[in-house]
Amino acid sequence: MVTELARLERVADLPPPAGASALQVVLSFDVEEHWHIEAAADLAVAPDLRAHHAERVEPATRWLLDLLAGLDIRATFFVLGELARDRPQLVRAIHAAGHEVASHGWDHRRVHHFDPASFREEVRRSKDTLEQLTGAPVVGYRAPTFSVMRRTAWALDVLAELGLAYDSSIYPVHHDRYGVPEAPRWPFRARGGRHAILELPPATGRLLGVNVPLGGGGYFRLLPLGLIDWALRQTAQEGRPPVAVLYFHPWEFDPKQRRLPLPWLRRWRTYAGIGRAQGRLRTLLGRHRFSRAADVAQGLTDAALPTFDLAVAAGGLAPR
Repeated sequence: MVTELARLERVADLPPPAGASALQVVLSFDVEEHWHIEAAADLAVAPDLRAHHAERVEPATRWLLDLLAGLDIRATFFVLGELARDRPQLVRAIHAAGHEVASHGWDHRRVHHFDPASFREEVRRSKDTLEQLTGAPVVGYRAPTFSVMRRTAWALDVLAELGLAYDSSIYPVHHDRYGVPEAPRWPFRARGGRHAILELPPATGRLLGVNVPLGGGGYFRLLPLGLIDWALRQTAQEGRPPVAVLYFHPWEFDPKQRRLPLPWLRRWRTYAGIGRAQGRLRTLLGRHRFSRAADVAQGLTDAALPTFDLAVAAGGLAPR
């Protein structure tokens, strides 16, 4: 495996393949206070530490806005409704810079904490808050910790009924907290019990018959940067359609923030690579062209995409 990963790093430095110009890479950021991370879900985070992380969100996000403005890149920002309520000027700045503002829920609770009725209210509240701040429709959603899975398939029905155009919550990988490994790796119609919605899954690479998570986050900080390039090259060559989604968090680019009191393994997974993350992001942004999720979703409105029935206990692709 180590030898194969080293080979893939070298391959990633090759010129783009023929037809790679068709590749669309969605650049996205999940805007949330650092203490909300799933690795800290069982911690009693002290009020002063929560307040510290709340204060760090805005400068970290504005650093991203400045970076993207300098490179003339537009991205999608999935924002917590609660954070938007408390920092309306930040949401307005994101929108004014030409970026898409989408929903990340209200307070970062995973979908399995809700039933359909309470989830509907949570997403509606977030959507309404963001729309009132920006004056623009919110058409996209990403669940905290990619928590739209088999047991929460009903969430897709709620999202479709609320009029959202796309979801970006189903990660087609094996993971201890999330993932639907048999789901398609590229855009598809995700079906709940009654409705289907366009799904934009985070990027993966296919290695030795397994989907390797390479969409961003901890994978961006912990793994060689060339592996993300390799995943994007693979999408350009094999993707139907050739669309890849990358995701990051403002706190990942803030090396001066106070650390959470995590157990050592979770602490390593959370903070390894943060000191070099800003430079890595600059490098990555210079290598590819990027789009907003809403723009990609609009272009796929009439596309012939596979349908994946998430509500089926076992199985996969269903007829279109």
